[in-house]
Amino acid sequence: MARRKKGNPVHGWIILDKSQGITSTQAVGKVRWLFQAQKAGHAGTLDPLATGILPIALGEATKTVPYAVDGLKAYRFTVRWGAETDTDDSEGRVVKTSDRRPARAEIEAILPQFHGEVLQTPPQYSAIKIDGNRAYDLARGGETVPLEARPVTIHHLDLVDQPDESTAVFSAECGRGTYVRALARDMGRLLGCLGHVTQLRRTEVAAFHEDQAVTLAELEAAHGAEDGGKALNALLQPIELALSDLMEVTVTQSDAARLARGQSVLMRGRDAPIQSGEAFAICKGTLIALCQMEKGELVPVRVFNYQGG
Repeated sequence: MARRKKGNPVHGWIILDKSQGITSTQAVGKVRWLFQAQKAGHAGTLDPLATGILPIALGEATKTVPYAVDGLKAYRFTVRWGAETDTDDSEGRVVKTSDRRPARAEIEAILPQFHGEVLQTPPQYSAIKIDGNRAYDLARGGETVPLEARPVTIHHLDLVDQPDESTAVFSAECGRGTYVRALARDMGRLLGCLGHVTQLRRTEVAAFHEDQAVTLAELEAAHGAEDGGKALNALLQPIELALSDLMEVTVTQSDAARLARGQSVLMRGRDAPIQSGEAFAICKGTLIALCQMEKGELVPVRVFNYQGG
């Protein structure tokens, strides 16, 4: 007899507008508790200092997390010149200082060096694993661990404001694995003035945007409503929102049944897709499977096990 899973079979995405001071793990735990969901995960850690978009996957949506994690991320962040900290943000200990302050023209002149694929060394306080241990755990234990520079992609970096000589506000669009704190640190070093992040807000993750976001306070209010379950479910985004970059293929009920059993489906007719690549299959509004389209054949890679849209 199959062991019954604890919690409710809730499936979909909550696009959380994370507040400052809470970890991503704490946020996921709170959302999972509010929904009493069987399973939960998130697409891209936000530091406690940071605010903004933290996509939280519930139930079968956890199977689509890699597609969100690999997506473009957008940020707005503030850098304070004149000091470097051991965490590369304002929560850390100041380790170096400088009296130099850069002019706007100097800042704008270095920005092209941070466009495209660049090598970036992660902060000492980061989630990078070293011999099975998180770098931030080693750093908190007093260890200085050499972290190797890694290639990251920065699609866009602009100076949007300079409130005073010691402060600059930037917007950035980055690929997976980019640390904004490291970006601020490296700009400060290149300018010769040092720098660290004082404010950081993530405004976009893949297909998830601020206009879809809800706060923990809004979720708690929905939970406390007369029909809390219905009010919470109304805030869920569909699973397939994370798959916006993939080909969508509509299948019949009989083909959906084959895919659900792990069997391939040959697509026929004039509406059959002619391109190859990753896809997802939909039947009557229900997500059936993640697939690979190969020469007109839809091959299931991962099947979704839930009912409803």
